[in-house]
Amino acid sequence: MARILLVDDEEIIVSLVRHVLRDEGHEVLTAARGLEALAVARRHPPDLVILDIVMPGIDGLAVCRRLREDPKLQAIPVLFLTGRDAIAERIEGLDGGGDDYLPKPFDFGELRARVRALLRRTDATRQASSEAEAEKTVVSGPLTLDLHSREVRFEGNAVLLTPTEFDLMYFLMTHPDEAFSSMRLLQQVWGHPPHTGEPSLVRGYMRKLREKIEDDPDDPRFLRTASRHGYIFTPDA
Repeated sequence: MARILLVDDEEIIVSLVRHVLRDEGHEVLTAARGLEALAVARRHPPDLVILDIVMPGIDGLAVCRRLREDPKLQAIPVLFLTGRDAIAERIEGLDGGGDDYLPKPFDFGELRARVRALLRRTDATRQASSEAEAEKTVVSGPLTLDLHSREVRFEGNAVLLTPTEFDLMYFLMTHPDEAFSSMRLLQQVWGHPPHTGEPSLVRGYMRKLREKIEDDPDDPRFLRTASRHGYIFTPDA
């Protein structure tokens, strides 16, 4: 059972989603406004936040940014609810630190699958960090990944990452010189079932990582695109 914070100002969506999540055995906290959501999260830190982007007052993007700025809440995964055709919303959500998004209207079966995947990934990350107590870093070329601070250092300079950026970077650094398609990364990193999820999610995160660790994001040295094969991490570029 997980504690999930559901943030949406549409009562019918809150009622339906709360019912679905409780059927899964989760504790569900709710909020209809951004400031209310932040207050609830600080009082009762959740394991997952499901966050609508469009809300009165401060919107979901601002809420996510504030979560990422709080050391006690910054590692909580965030699943954004977005407009079906609002591509700009999805890009903003990724830039704001979201971990996944689900376009409205959505199928409740897909909602369950996304929630399970995010919670599994969080558990796996915690377990990996615990098992890696003796081995605190992953070093690959000029890049060093610190499993405890959850940051990457490039030639000694710290690069702060969101939880999903860290998980994606960790996966690629521990599989150097191996090409992965967007669909494989959605399964391996996000935990999506086969043939589900949107490749644009991966493209968005690769763009963000390149902006953080590459000297020239348009001509990357490390996070490269292998034609017709996907993405490949090349530490000795």
